Amino acid sequence: MRPISLTCLCLVFMPSLDAAPPAYPETRRGDVVETLHGVKIADPYRWLEDDNSAETKAWVEAQNEVTFGYLKAIPERAALLERLTELEYYARMNPPFKVKGRYFFSRNTGLQNQSVLYTASSLDAEPQVLLDPNTFSDDGTVALSGVNVSDDGKLVAYAVSKSGSDWKEWRVREVATARDLPDLVQWSKFSDASWSPDGAGFYYSAYDQPAAGEEFSAANINQKVYYHKLGTAQSEDALIYERPDQPRWGFDAHPTRDGRYLIISIRGGAGARNALYYKDLRKPDSRITHLIKGFEARHTVIDSEGDTLWVHTDSMAPRGRVIAVDMQNPGPHRWKNVIPQSEDTIRSVSRVGRQFVVSYMQDAHSVVRRYKTDGTSLGEIKLPGLGSAAGFIGRPDERETFYAFSSYTSPATIHRFDFDTGESTPYWQPDLEFDPDLYETRQQFYQSKDGTRVPMFIVSRKGLEADGSHPTLLYGYGGFNISMLPRFSSSLIGWLEQGGVYAVANLRGGGEYGENWHKGGMRENKQNGFDDFIAAAEWLVDHKITSPDHLAISGGSNGGLLVGACMTQRPDLFAAAIPSVGVLDMLRFHKFTIGWAWTKEYGNPDVGKDFKVIRAYSPLHNLKPGTRYPSTMITTGDHDDRVVPAHSFKFAAALQRAHRGDNPVLIRISTNAGHGAGKPTSMRLEEAADRWAFLLHELR
Repeated sequence: MRPISLTCLCLVFMPSLDAAPPAYPETRRGDVVETLHGVKIADPYRWLEDDNSAETKAWVEAQNEVTFGYLKAIPERAALLERLTELEYYARMNPPFKVKGRYFFSRNTGLQNQSVLYTASSLDAEPQVLLDPNTFSDDGTVALSGVNVSDDGKLVAYAVSKSGSDWKEWRVREVATARDLPDLVQWSKFSDASWSPDGAGFYYSAYDQPAAGEEFSAANINQKVYYHKLGTAQSEDALIYERPDQPRWGFDAHPTRDGRYLIISIRGGAGARNALYYKDLRKPDSRITHLIKGFEARHTVIDSEGDTLWVHTDSMAPRGRVIAVDMQNPGPHRWKNVIPQSEDTIRSVSRVGRQFVVSYMQDAHSVVRRYKTDGTSLGEIKLPGLGSAAGFIGRPDERETFYAFSSYTSPATIHRFDFDTGESTPYWQPDLEFDPDLYETRQQFYQSKDGTRVPMFIVSRKGLEADGSHPTLLYGYGGFNISMLPRFSSSLIGWLEQGGVYAVANLRGGGEYGENWHKGGMRENKQNGFDDFIAAAEWLVDHKITSPDHLAISGGSNGGLLVGACMTQRPDLFAAAIPSVGVLDMLRFHKFTIGWAWTKEYGNPDVGKDFKVIRAYSPLHNLKPGTRYPSTMITTGDHDDRVVPAHSFKFAAALQRAHRGDNPVLIRISTNAGHGAGKPTSMRLEEAADRWAFLLHELR
């Protein structure tokens, strides 16, 4: 394809759309009013929660007609889509991992809707297609959402998800023949499939089948652990564990590598904090009993050897440590500190090459160190720069592992690490349609409202002049202990090529500095994360990177809440906002699918003291009629069964009514799409073109 010259999208000569605001569809206002903790709460758009009703479907169609009409009228959109397609057209792959001498990895030639799973007998052998999700559907909306290879390398359990839903169907494929066995497991969600060491079957978690019409909205409760024996129907699967007395507990079960124990991780809500239970598999009649009680810390089993279980935990170590647990006497007073807490935050730990590979976060970028199993340091794995490293998968007896390194302006390069030499060598790198050397990423620290020091990445063309004129997108998340490390997106290059600046603030509520950083932005401290985001915007303005007329904010899911809260608190500070799949009705988030689990993060609006905090920032309930809000494009998917689209529907209707100004308030509703996972390449490119076209037009 022909490269687009920069003058094609020059902001100075961008023609305007009509000055009048779009003609929004009429949205019926109902008369629902509830009294919560003595406060009357009107909910006139409650009817939009029923996404199966004819009225809601007609509303969705009418809103999309306005939105897509507006976006298609932006002259530069077609050129943007062409350029973004060029930028996306590069081969990419995930780090290989090895099972019984055979390698497995996924690869995409560039514009395939879904990446393909391959296998090879050696690094030099011709890879063979094992699973091609592009054959699952014509439009690419059926995705591969989980893969687990049996210990003997002969079988792979794989999960399929449709239209971006969290629901999974598990199937089994023979590696040698690439043919499916007849096995089928349905209604699994938030679960892996973990093979028993003998390869005779796998453990998984599932819910009861929901009522017809409620598959994407009913509350997900009473999850159970099952064991599926190959060659049998799902109805015959053995029930391993359930807790009807704790309907909101969720489970993830996997056996230790030697098959001695079944470890069950139990979560009481969303986030990483969990309890650990176990069953002695050497004794068929043994009971499942607690190993580590409570939900006050995170505990991730790394590996085991004999009676020793190694665990990555943040118990009494908010930035993380590695402990050894004696399974014959597993009480906390007997835990042995193997890798103590350091100044950096542990992100993940794997045991490969009979040593621990520990990935740390150091000021929100990756640092990787190695240790013997007794905690003796073996040094650092040198990384190419300021970015993110991921992978390091393998088994204790392997002498190699692979990892991907990427940054905001460099796509993932695969490296092979040799445990015998202690050296990394490039294994695979993409062929690019742009020059990364034209751009730079710098890290800036700024002060939030209460004086807290917060990091922010700023990505731009080199030699950026601080004159306040640059269209800038500020992105954030700030919740659920999730960290925002540098990662590559080809669509970002399309933004940078047009002179755009991209900034990412590492807000409290995330996990960049451990559990204390997380707690600093959750529940009653949630406003801290919003203050951090607003302070980042003010820093960008004060230092003339941009100005309020050229500044936009964006975030998804919990980040959509962030955007909704900040645009309602400081509408004067931003010219545009894109809240994506956001949690926007904070008084009813716990009523749908897995939303009840988020009360651990946000608090419970049914509890008086939590209600007061939550209502103070709930985006839907803090819109003020007659206010000029930023140009807004709300985005969601009609099959989002994590943050149900009603959040976005109700916020869009209320914002269109409250807003006073000629600038647009739009909602873009993707069909056959969910919360984001598994989205086909073609759909992602269309969304990116719409996003950048909207921002370039509104920030001109």
